[in-house]
Amino acid sequence: MAGLVLLGILLLFVLILLGTSLRVVQQYEKGIVFRLGRVQRGVREPGLTLIVPFIDRLQKVNMQIVAMGVPPQDGITRDNVSVRVDAVVYFRVIDPVKAIVNVQNYYYAVSQVAQTSLRSVIGKAELDQLLSERDVINAQLREIIDEPTEGPWGVRIERVEIKDVSLPEEMKRSMSRQAEAERERRARIISADGEYQASKRLSAAAHVMSQDPASLQLRLLQTVVDVAAEKNSTLVMPLPVEMLRFFDRATARDTPDEAAAAEAAQRPDPAEELPPVTAADEVPPIQGLEAPLPKVEPAPRPEDIPPAQ
Repeated sequence: MAGLVLLGILLLFVLILLGTSLRVVQQYEKGIVFRLGRVQRGVREPGLTLIVPFIDRLQKVNMQIVAMGVPPQDGITRDNVSVRVDAVVYFRVIDPVKAIVNVQNYYYAVSQVAQTSLRSVIGKAELDQLLSERDVINAQLREIIDEPTEGPWGVRIERVEIKDVSLPEEMKRSMSRQAEAERERRARIISADGEYQASKRLSAAAHVMSQDPASLQLRLLQTVVDVAAEKNSTLVMPLPVEMLRFFDRATARDTPDEAAAAEAAQRPDPAEELPPVTAADEVPPIQGLEAPLPKVEPAPRPEDIPPAQ
């Protein structure tokens, strides 16, 4: 009877030893064994592993990617704008021994590095870069945070994303006015460009229609049809095109006479172009004709002859 009791106690002790020496490592974990305070070589892989009871201590390290939110950070950009930025950091452990031995709490350490790096990047960037160049800012944050964590701590920063950029209300109103002014400028430019192109088309159409008078009459009739379609009670017709063309021809006929008169008025007088007569140019008298010529009476007219007696 005493032997059975002793055997039962021995079996119970063996079961306790087995329970304390057997450990299960999950698929997403790695195990590190500390034997009397010293790290043993090799990392325990996922599955069932055996340790020495009361001497070894197994610590499991999660190898999954961890998404850690960075609390909102207040900062002033390079162009002196106060902003409030928050982000999220994705990291994972690549060396479980360094993550456990070299840093006390790598979660807290990565969080602090992310916060300080975020404030540093905010101070170096401008507001437009924070709003439009998110990819560049994220890459800079990743490089800054990954530099002190991957080598010494065994933690690799996979990705950093800026979630939100909060601006003061005054800055939001200023940006809204700026965007509205930019849209107004674009609208005016587009409208002016459309008017310019339309004027060129109208000028070309007028040139083509001026070569064929019938096209002007057809265009006038088409305009009358369009106006009549509006159900107006009164329709005012302009002057016929033929009358306008008659005035144009009359003006064209008068224009050459006026031009000729103006040219004749501007033409110098031939008498004015002759040189003045001098004493040297006078003709000398002919010799023998110094005596005065006899006076010749004019012949009587028939009505002046008296009738015969």
